[in-house]
Amino acid sequence: MVFLSWIIVGLIAGWLAGQVMKGGGYGMLVDIILGILGGIVGGWLFGLLGIWPGRGWIGSIIVAFVGAVILVWITRLLKKA
Repeated sequence: MVFLSWIIVGLIAGWLAGQVMKGGGYGMLVDIILGILGGIVGGWLFGLLGIWPGRGWIGSIIVAFVGAVILVWITRLLKKA
């Protein structure tokens, strides 16, 4: 059940990051992967800063979204290079 919630949070966060970063995203599968990896990056970054936006789905989506935006930004930089 936890794995399913990771996929749902990853999908939402990856899709939001693709929309905010002015692009159509990379497709559903890559958006999910970027969202899940974004959750890891965001969790690490928020933990490093000592902040947490809250518990539950909304907090998880915010953390994953921030991490996914960072990952989308990095992937687009690498794609241009």
